[in-house]
Amino acid sequence: MITELQRILSKRGMASRKEAAKLILEGKVNVNGQVCLDPTRGFDQRVLIEISGQKVNISQKHYLVLHKPKGLVVTRSDEKGRPTVYSCLENWHGPLLQAVGRLDLASEGLLLFTNDHLWADQLMDPKKHIKKIYHVQVTPIPTEECLQKLSLGILLDGIKTLPSQFEMIRTGDKNAWIKVQLNEGRNRQIRKMFGSEKIEVLRLVRVQIGKLKLEDLTKGEWREIAISDV
Repeated sequence: MITELQRILSKRGMASRKEAAKLILEGKVNVNGQVCLDPTRGFDQRVLIEISGQKVNISQKHYLVLHKPKGLVVTRSDEKGRPTVYSCLENWHGPLLQAVGRLDLASEGLLLFTNDHLWADQLMDPKKHIKKIYHVQVTPIPTEECLQKLSLGILLDGIKTLPSQFEMIRTGDKNAWIKVQLNEGRNRQIRKMFGSEKIEVLRLVRVQIGKLKLEDLTKGEWREIAISDV
């Protein structure tokens, strides 16, 4: 498979795509014994690569589950100087890993990291409709009719959402916790769906993607999982 050189370096866990492009433009990357100065030039993914004379081997695949805290952005570096999820991985000493998918600044819960880009692409492929489960605290308390309406699908940005599941977990005086299962992943979808019914999301915690679960991880903690688990 022919792939851009900067992406090959990223897949092998040596650098982000932006960092890889910088190394290439600086003339530090050799491909099959010759310097390549074009980050977008295509090569077979099994090509022999050296950075400053050191071989860049194909990395062993790694998979992490992180309990993302609220207030962290899902990026390696933020132009506004906000803290990122990578601050939670300071004690990770393996190859460079990329976050799989997104959780917005105010959201919490399960976030995956890997250097297995093929697996990540398959997991995020919208055509596969991989389930994602969230626990969502909202106010005011929605009626059963409201949850049924959201479950059947509503128009968001002119496109109807896929059928989903909205199930009451527990209620208080003024708010409730709802279990939400989506089979798609639009931007801020849950917040927009509740917002269409004038319901505010107070907390949003992702607890599962496919068969991968958050389980007992506390905020900011991560665990490595085996290939058999993914």
